[in-house]
Amino acid sequence: PGIIVGFFLLLWTNDTGAYLVGSVLGRHRLFERISPAKSWEGFFGGLVLTLLVARLFSGWLGVADTKGWMVIALIISIGGTLGDLLESMLKRSLGLKDSGTIMPGHGGFLDRFDSVVVAFPIVYLYIATML
Repeated sequence: PGIIVGFFLLLWTNDTGAYLVGSVLGRHRLFERISPAKSWEGFFGGLVLTLLVARLFSGWLGVADTKGWMVIALIISIGGTLGDLLESMLKRSLGLKDSGTIMPGHGGFLDRFDSVVVAFPIVYLYIATML
């Protein structure tokens, strides 16, 4: 259970950090044609906050040592961002604004899980092969 809690804690930390830092400091667009609201500042803000939370909670989460959780945080930040960009690209290619209305105010079902789709398999492979 520690790995699942840790995974989602770091995933949500990354999303929140990227959103907050990007909203305040975002000036340089990450991939404007795919997702115009995403910025490099937001990406790095999410990454730094996720690494900080991984460091702070690594002892409590178990499964991996601090270094392992730092690597997992890095994977989640990069993989989560890629998942979000891939889902945005898919929506744009289909001419959709949202991927559904199951969760009002959250952009749709895929918008809630796009980060998980890419990040989770990579984290799983890392844990299975390296830890």
